[in-house]
Amino acid sequence: MARLLVALSGGVDSSVAAARLLEQGHEVVGATLKLWGGAQDAGCCSVGDVEDARRVAQQLGIVHHVFNFTDDFDEHVVAPYVADHAAGRTPNPCVECNRHLKFERLLRRADQLGFDGVATGHHARVDTGPDGRFRLLRGADRAKDQSYVLHMLGQRQLSRVSFPVGELTKAEVRARAATLGLRTADKPDSQDTCFITASGGRRAFLGARIPLRAGRIVGTDGAHLGAVEAVELVSVGQRRGLGVGGGARRYAVAVDVAAATVTVGTDAELRCTAVVVEALSWVGSAPAAGQSVGVQMSAHGRPRAGVWDGRAVRFADPERRPAPGQSIVLYDGADRQVLGGGLAGPVLAPTA
Repeated sequence: MARLLVALSGGVDSSVAAARLLEQGHEVVGATLKLWGGAQDAGCCSVGDVEDARRVAQQLGIVHHVFNFTDDFDEHVVAPYVADHAAGRTPNPCVECNRHLKFERLLRRADQLGFDGVATGHHARVDTGPDGRFRLLRGADRAKDQSYVLHMLGQRQLSRVSFPVGELTKAEVRARAATLGLRTADKPDSQDTCFITASGGRRAFLGARIPLRAGRIVGTDGAHLGAVEAVELVSVGQRRGLGVGGGARRYAVAVDVAAATVTVGTDAELRCTAVVVEALSWVGSAPAAGQSVGVQMSAHGRPRAGVWDGRAVRFADPERRPAPGQSIVLYDGADRQVLGGGLAGPVLAPTA
């Protein structure tokens, strides 16, 4: 049996993950990460979450630690989030938190303390393929699958991590927590970015860190159509909040922060036939050029059929373009196994 450090977020999934490992005979120690030191009223890792994690550890009879990783979080998650908005890109705070904190910083701490590995409550699965390499698979509960935000995990991390609830549905997780009498059994899932308060939102958070500039809205023909209060808060694909009414629905198809301009267009003008994927990382070997893949462009988005050409994904049919900087994750043809992913780069428009 292994000595495992379990990331206890204060939610039901990580609570049951720790319980399942105990049942399997492992030596389990809980760890809650203190990540954000500023104002907070939503998201994970709040003061209430730390208390819930502590109480769950007490119920399970395991040691519980709180690790202060606020400096790492500021450097690797908050600062890039602000910089991306300032550049007109769409940030991925949960992906970067997983990359740098939960599966890098925490693994280093586990090594320092003599643990064999780390476990979390993510809905995903790890197994070994026919070639002996580790594979990252979707969670059994497709509606709660979190493999999208774990696509950056490579062989080194996957050899040291486990996802004990990945083979369960969310209903099964909650039922198991209720049977054990865990205080988190009925706790709602966290939905929000932990460092953005519900009261202030992105505007207040970013406005305290970068200048927010008013911008103009133009059509794809250059005609002036309106204005936005802060161009840094607009993302490609956005429709609501632009104030461009009448006629066909129009979406942001480009955001130029330097020129303080948002270009809007129709649904057809938003679509593309291919998108370059930058800053790539692969779970195992890179797919061959010409391989059919499933392309997922948001955490809970529907995968699209595509082909990987070695640099870009080419869609079977024109798809709504992802925002620059948005995570693009590639799955195998069966849409079960994560191949890898990266960030959305330049797009190719439909030729029709």
